Parts: sequence; structure tokens; C-alpha cells
Amino acid sequence: MTEQIEIPPSFPASGDVRGRRVVLTGASRGLGRLLAHGFSQAGALVALVARTEADLKAVAAELPGPTLVCAGDVADDAFNESVADAAVAEWGGLDVWIGNAGISPVVAGPRRTEPAVFRDVVEVNLTAAFLGARAASRVLGDGGRIIFTGSVLGERPGRGLSAYSASKAGLIGLAKALALDLASAGITVNVVAPGWFDSPLADGWKRNPTLEAAVLGHTAQGRWGAATDLAGAYQFLASDASAFVTGTVLTVDGGYLLT
Repeated sequence: MTEQIEIPPSFPASGDVRGRRVVLTGASRGLGRLLAHGFSQAGALVALVARTEADLKAVAAELPGPTLVCAGDVADDAFNESVADAAVAEWGGLDVWIGNAGISPVVAGPRRTEPAVFRDVVEVNLTAAFLGARAASRVLGDGGRIIFTGSVLGERPGRGLSAYSASKAGLIGLAKALALDLASAGITVNVVAPGWFDSPLADGWKRNPTLEAAVLGHTAQGRWGAATDLAGAYQFLASDASAFVTGTVLTVDGGYLLT
């Protein structure tokens, strides 16, 4: 008789983030604010990170669970280190770092995209993600999680989106490399790649019937992503159920990359 897999007495609950100590960058608006609500409502402790303290305090006031407000520039290495230290000082440690901060797409061809703009997009969307992961890796223990917010535009670039697409494609390579580097410490590194969500980032597309038709025509489900569609992907990667998942991209796009 073939040997059977030994069945454990229990399995980790997928998406269970109760008590998890989470740093979330880009938390003051858009998908970041949505994720802050998702994690706080699920029982996590959330350190909210963005540039403007007043905006972060407004989000903190909306949340049901414990929060920590850290205002500063995510592209500054010293600031990232201070966020990690603040989480440890406040909560005794850190379990999850979500690098979500990003600059909106710049829609222009290469001749109309100023070099300074390209550098700014890469600095915020990619370099800052590395600096956050670098800071997180110092304080995360075995079972720690690093999650980057990527984009389907990192895998299917659009015209005029060279800076944004390059930064998001770079996140995939960064996550895979860091997953190799940090595996021995028990830290996983993954990317969530959202498709087109009903968020401020997509306002320009939603206001233009031609652009909206192009987006929805490429989305198998034929709709914009809703607020309830995204947080679960991050919560899965932040939970014990994803312990053997690292260096991968979890795409949440309604089938945008299929068509």
C-alpha cells in the first residue's frame, strides 16, 4: 500500500492576520487606505506610513484597531529604518512589511517623458521598496513577510507608461532576488499585482470612455476591481497559510492578463 501523507491536526487559516504587526506604506489614500481598513478590521496592528501626517491621522481615526502613524519620505533610507524601529518600540516586533507606496502612471512617450520624471517614478516605486525591505529585514523574524504592490502594467506595459511599467517590472525581479536572499531567515517576499481598480489612480481612465472601454475590453470579468476584491490577497500572503509561498506574483486583475 502506498504511504499516505500524514494529516496534521489542524491547518493554518488562510488570511488570518489577527495580532499581526504590519507596516503599510502609501497608507493615506487609494488602495493603501483600503488595505489599512482591511488589515485593521481583520485584527492586525497597522503602522501607517506616508508623507503627510494629517492625512495619516485621518486614516488612523477611521480604523477600529491599534495604529501607529509614521510620516516621512519612503525614498529615504534613514526614514525606513526609523519606521522599523518605531514598530519594534511600540509593539515589540514586526511581522509584515507592505511596500505599497507609489507614484501614478505618467502617460507620455519617451520624447515627452522628462528624465527627472522617469527617475522620480523609479525612485518611489522601486528604490523605496528596496529600502523598505532592507529596513524590514533587520527586524522581521522567522515567519516574517514582505509584500510589494506591483501592477499588471509591470507584465503588460501600455503605450506611454515606460516609467511606471519599468518600475513595476523591476519590483518582480526585486522580490524574486530578495526571496532568495531572505529565505534562510524564514522571511518570504512576494508581489501582489492589482489590475484596474476603481480608485483615484484610475480616474483619468474612467473619465475617458475610449480608455475605459480599452481597459474593460481587456478584463475578462468586464468590470473594474472593487474594494472587497484586493485585501484578501495581501492577507493570504501575510498569514501562516502562505509559509511556502515566496518569490511569486499574485495577480488580482479580473483576467486582464488573459485577453
